[in-house]
Parts: sequence; structure tokens; C-alpha cells
Amino acid sequence: MRGGANSISIWALPLGLLAMAVAVFAFDLGGMATRISGVEYDFYQQKRPRPYTDTIARGHYHVRTFVLDSKAVAKYGHWPWASDTLTRATNALKSAGVPIVVYAFALDASDPASPQRFAAQLPPTPENEAARAALSAMVSADEALGASFAGVKAITGFTLGDDTGDDSVVSKAKIAADGASDPLFYARTYSYASRALPLLEAASAGSGALNLQPDRDGVFRSEPLVYRLNGVPVPSLDAETLRNALAPMIVHGAQGTIPGVDAKPRIANVTFGGFSIPTRRDGAMTIWFARDTAARALNASSVMDTATPPDLKSTIVVIAPPGDTVKTAAGMKSIGDIHAEALENALLGQSLSESAGYLPQFVFLFVAGAALIFLLARIGVMWSGALALALIAAAQSFGWALFTNNHVLLDTATPSIALALCWLGGLGARVVNITGTRSVLKRSFAGMLPAPALDRISREPSLLKLDGESRMVTCLSVGLRRYAELAESFKDDPKDFTRMINAALGPLVDAALDHGGTIGHLSGESFMAYWNAPLDDGEHAIHACDAAQAMTVAIATVNEQLSQERRFDGTAFTSMEIGIGISTGLAITGGFDAHGQTSYSVTGDCTLLAERTRELSAQYGPAIVVTDDTRKAAERGYAFLEMDFIAAGPREEPVKLFAILGNPLVRASPKFRALATFHDHIFESVRSQQWEKARELIDQCRKLSGASQQLYDLHLARIAWFEKHPPGSDWDGAFRQVVK
Repeated sequence: MRGGANSISIWALPLGLLAMAVAVFAFDLGGMATRISGVEYDFYQQKRPRPYTDTIARGHYHVRTFVLDSKAVAKYGHWPWASDTLTRATNALKSAGVPIVVYAFALDASDPASPQRFAAQLPPTPENEAARAALSAMVSADEALGASFAGVKAITGFTLGDDTGDDSVVSKAKIAADGASDPLFYARTYSYASRALPLLEAASAGSGALNLQPDRDGVFRSEPLVYRLNGVPVPSLDAETLRNALAPMIVHGAQGTIPGVDAKPRIANVTFGGFSIPTRRDGAMTIWFARDTAARALNASSVMDTATPPDLKSTIVVIAPPGDTVKTAAGMKSIGDIHAEALENALLGQSLSESAGYLPQFVFLFVAGAALIFLLARIGVMWSGALALALIAAAQSFGWALFTNNHVLLDTATPSIALALCWLGGLGARVVNITGTRSVLKRSFAGMLPAPALDRISREPSLLKLDGESRMVTCLSVGLRRYAELAESFKDDPKDFTRMINAALGPLVDAALDHGGTIGHLSGESFMAYWNAPLDDGEHAIHACDAAQAMTVAIATVNEQLSQERRFDGTAFTSMEIGIGISTGLAITGGFDAHGQTSYSVTGDCTLLAERTRELSAQYGPAIVVTDDTRKAAERGYAFLEMDFIAAGPREEPVKLFAILGNPLVRASPKFRALATFHDHIFESVRSQQWEKARELIDQCRKLSGASQQLYDLHLARIAWFEKHPPGSDWDGAFRQVVK
């Protein structure tokens, strides 16, 4: 039960859990950090979505999503539309003044109704040559769609993958990079691309990746602006749209901040002229989704089937499959809304910025974790738990403030969970230590220490000082009077004798434990209990007196129960009496280990004096007798009456003995004060050898309520003895004859 092993486990387990959490956070093991931070982002997004604002004022363009309303569906059919219908929609948008049309779906398949396809299906016979030539000369729907791209900036897309396709794409513009040797190190890389039809790709003003990739938990929160196809940077669909709307794309790099963890070059932001978009290290912009997006919807029928189309000058229109949806932090969103959200974030400058690197979180974890582990090891679980709660609350508040005021996402969830795990590890180690210590204590001190003391020591083993120390303690010795006579009377029924002794001593031991006492030596007829050891007890003398009072009640209850049993079986029964001696003084406390068992002992004059006082108690009458030191220490809680001045100390030194007569109310009563005054005069008369005066005072005391006739008989016998054997002139007033 020494503190070394326990203290190591208290900090070792939290430190290990903290290190594991840091590793998960730094290297995103199993995607745990991404998932945890994603949940935090979702909470922010749901509690504080982006207020929808038209982008024209700051971004110079409106952003609209092309919606297939019921009128358009009734006339042109459900999605997917054939190329001729897309051509009609493109021409209608051009007529309305749209400068940029974004085709957010794959255009990699020829129109099935193409004349050339029919020509190829005709049998190769002479009579079909004229028809084949005529069909081949006709303009196909795909060619018509490509021709409709003239006069508008059409943005088409390709799909990146690793299975099959082309190993390169037609680059409409070069992506410039600066600030680091290889800022695209973390950019997502692919091996193949499924491209749009060559004639459409050639006719378009820009071509970008259609890929929308959710996080590992399946929720879409960000969109990369740049990818790598076999090492070559390629833009996303929205990046190509912004390039055509604003200015050429430049990727700005930065060096990592933490060696071994975040040391590689990273993308810091992407700019399109004066528009700067903060990104994650892989070049992904984190989208702040709007609350209500109905205002950006553009019904297809309002453009394609009206004589007076709406004014769509300076408008970017996104055409996307209406049935395709993606799970986002703001709920399910259509593909068109996803692209529109990204464009609005960029044009408004309202995309979310994530903290640069992991340095802030690592510094926080290092400082906070060190403080938490220090408190766990030195002070305890409660204070460290309060610190953990305060640190987590501060981190969460700081993260929320950054999000609401600066649109910055700082992952505070992962460090908070790391701190919580650190504290829980300390709590777990503490529980294991307490459980193990409690088990050892129960084996070693079962029945010796009260349950609260066992709990306190198991929580803080250092309280049990087995190496030895000097302490002021109060010792109580209690025993059965006339024990030998009682045993003799039961010599023919030893089992019943043992049962009766157990019935008597059990409640006495319980009374001592219930009042905070520690049980010492225990025999068949008596036992010792002491207070203020091993745990501090500022009221040890009063608590010992409390226990003694409870013992007198307990033995009375036992006598009543045994008397009823004897009444039923017709056996004669003599009530058992107890004697109690209490002494307070300095003692050596400590213990030793032997054969896997730990014992605790109290050694000092006060223990011997308590036993001698208990042995003498039978001649006074009252069950409870205390020494003068105990009387002084417990006088606030009890009324004490002086009974003797006798040479009863371990070295035959004289000791004043007192009886407990009641609580402070008794002490304040006129009857007690009168009795105490008479006793003072009696002992003063004895010390001054005024024997006759002492007799007269004793006669008067016999008539007072609460007087012990046995006590007065004892003092009258002593007076008679002193008259025959006068003490000398230097006599100290103590009686010594009876202690041999």
C-alpha cells in the first residue's frame, strides 16, 4: 500500500491515452479525426447556417440552378434530356443573356437518336447508299449542342477515377502555383478521366472534374478546387467556372508546421484574381451551406416556354441532374445546389477557413494534457475533472466564437475528446487502484476500521502511515465484568457461552466502528479501540465518549434479548455488565507487514491507562470512567464528575478519574452542580486529611440524586484505612493501596 506503484499508474494510463489520441488526431488513423471534426462542423452548420445572399453585389454574377419544373417535364419529358432538348435549353439561356452555363453532369455519350447512328445501322446495300449519305450529311444532335455553345461560356466536365479512361484531359488553361516547392502534395490524385465527347469538350470554354467526394463518414462538407491526374494538376468544375467568370486560377502553397506530422508542403489558398478562397491542405474549400436556397432556383419553363424570358445577364446557370442528391451537413442537397453553394461561397468570400495545420491543437493538447496529468497524479480525480471540464468548455467556446465571428473552423472536438479520454484514463486507474487498495485493506483490516475510513484510505493510501508516527489519540478499553465467573457458570455449555459472548461483544465493536473508532486488540472478554489514528479526528475524545455511551445502550439491549431467551427456556440468567476506561495521550502509531498481512497498532501510556481504568471501573459503580486528559478534551460535549485520585498510571503516577453523567444540559443543571461541588469538597477534605469532614460530605452526597452508593462506600473504607495508616505530611492525596 505504499504510494509508488499507484502514483505511476495514475499518470501512466492517462499519458498513454493522450498519446494515442494525439496519434489519431495527427495521422487521422481510421479516419477518426475526420469523423469527429465532421460531427462538430455539422453541429455548427445546423446551428448557424449561412444566410442566403445574392452574389451579384460582390461577385459580379448571380448564381442560379436550372430546375425542371412540372411544366417543363410535361413538355420535354423527365431527365435525362436528349441532346436536342439540351440544345433548346442552351439557346433559350443565351437568348435570356446568360454568359456562363455549367453542365454539372457527364456529356460522354452520343445522342442515341443521332442520324449518323441510324446511317451506320443501315444494311450495306446499293439501294441504301443514298439514304446513308443523306443521314451522314445531317447535323447530329451532339453537333447541334456543341454549336449552341458558341456565344456562351459552356463549362463541361470529366469524371476522375482509377479504373479506366483517358490518362489526360484537354487543358483549357494552365494552373499556376507558388509559395512552396510542391504545394499539390496532398491534392487528391487519379489515374484516369472519363471525358466529354470530343466535339463538346472542344466547343466548351472550360472543362473541370465533376467529382463530388464526401468525407469518410459519407457526408459532403468540402469540394477540392484542384486534383492531380497522373501528376498533372486539373481543376474542378467549379474552379473552371470561377476561372471563366473571374480570372486565371493560382494555387498558393505553404510549408508544413510540425516535423514528422505536418511537414509536407500544403495548399494554403486558391485565388481567382482578387477572389481568394482559403482551403484545406489538399486544396478543398469547406462549404458554408445556406439556410434557404429557393431564391436561386430558375424554372426551366420560365426560360424555354415564354415569349419574354427573364433577364439573366450576369448570371451563372448550373444545369444538373435533378434526381441526384448528396448528403451534406445541412441535409440532402441536389448536385446543382452543391455546385451553386460552392460558387456562392467563393463569390461572396464566405467559404469556411480551416485552421492552418495542427499546431494550435497540438500546443493546446500538450499544455492542457500536462496540467491535467499533473493534477491527476498530485491532487486527485475531482480537481483534475474540474480542470478537464473547464478546458473542454473553453476550447468549445473558442471554436464556436471563431466560427461565428471569423468563419474559421478549428477542430476543438478531437482535442476535447483527447482530454476527456485522458481524464477517464486517470479515473479508471484511480478506480482500479482504489479497488485493489480496498481489497487489501479489507483483508488486513476487516473489522478493525470503520467503512468510511477504509474508503478514505483506499482513495488516498498515504493516509495510512505504517512507518510510524507520534499522534495524540484517545483509547477506549471495554470488557465484560466477572468474565471468569461467567465462564465457570457455562462450563457445561461452551457453545452457548460462546454464542452469548459473541452476542455481547458484536454490538460493542459495532458501536466503536460506527463512531469512527479503530479496533485494536480483541479478546474474548475485552477489546481496545482508539480514535485519531490512523485518520485525523479533531474531536477524538468526544467521539470516544459517544461510542462509550452507545455501548451502555447496546449491552442493555443485549441483556434484554438474552433475558427473554432464558425466560422461555427456564434457564437462570444474570445480566452482563461492562466496564469502560477511556484515556487520552500521546502514542506511537504504525504497523508492519508479515506473511502478506498488514497490521496497525497504537502503543503508549494512554493504552495502558485505559485498560487499568477499565479494570478499576467495577469498584466505582458507573460503567464509563475517563482520565483527566480525556475529560479536558471532551468537556465541551459531556458532564464529568470526579470519582477518584489514584496511583493508576503505568509508573504508579497519580491520575484523576471521572465518570460521565450526561450531556452539557446535565452539566448545567442545579443538581449536577451541587453534586460536583460536594465532590470537590470531599476530595479537598481527603487531601487535607480532614477525615470527619469528608465523612459528613459523603453522607450528604448519598442523599443527592445521581449519587453512587458503591463509590461512597469505597471512599468511606479508604478513610477508615487512612485513619489507621495516616499518610505523611508530603502526601499528594492519591490512594495507592489498591494498586499492587
